Amino acid sequence: MTHEQLLGAVERIALDAGRAIMTVYAREFSVEEKHDRSPLTEADQAAHDLIVAGLEALPDAIPVLSEEDVEGFPGSDARGRYWLVDPLDGTKEFIKRNGEFTVNIALIEHGKPVLGVVVAPALGVSYLAAEGVGAFKVGEDGERRAIRTASGPAVGTPWRVVGSRSHPSAEMAAWLENLGPHEMVAMGSSLKLCLVAEGAADAYPRLGPTCLWDTGAAQAVVEQAGGRVETLQGEPLRYVSPVSPEETRNPYFVVWGGARRPDAP
Repeated sequence: MTHEQLLGAVERIALDAGRAIMTVYAREFSVEEKHDRSPLTEADQAAHDLIVAGLEALPDAIPVLSEEDVEGFPGSDARGRYWLVDPLDGTKEFIKRNGEFTVNIALIEHGKPVLGVVVAPALGVSYLAAEGVGAFKVGEDGERRAIRTASGPAVGTPWRVVGSRSHPSAEMAAWLENLGPHEMVAMGSSLKLCLVAEGAADAYPRLGPTCLWDTGAAQAVVEQAGGRVETLQGEPLRYVSPVSPEETRNPYFVVWGGARRPDAP
């Protein structure tokens, strides 16, 4: 399958998972606690089962790494490929019922996300991207609209920085002070990266814990929209095939749109 065909197939799988999530979202549901003390709902598992079945039914047999089955991941294939899946990114947002949760599916090739689909079912919006195809936002009307990152703030205007609703850490406060005048844009889940991708924000610093599946799909969208996702050392965020749960953790990173401060930390 071409990247264009694959993008359409994965979009359909993610939308199906989103509908399964919304079925649970519309009623009362129980919340469990995983070994790392993060929350788990029946929606996470329902979406996982549907996504894995959908990906395994595609013509190319590519291994799947899902947040809900890390131990079952056999490693990338002989071509360095694997699917990277977060069936329900933003479970805390799901529990709070604020709508800011997503389904994330990415195709990784040799450590790089080359295709990504991010679906926010409660908001009726999706973000899609693939190498050679472009980056798009899809609204409730189902129309794909090409997106590009912003060129950066004009002289005299503040940086639009995406962050969480919680109080920033000392590290984040120092980073923001070094950046200069800015205004914060609050958002949950991988939608933070997508705001940069569509030009609604200029930067997203993540100076806290994340895992590969939290960022892979949205990073594909950012990069195909003209942005960058970089470690604090200025290197692209990479996705090596993990051999243990510890190797699924990301380093700190910053998402930049069309501009980057030369002296930014």
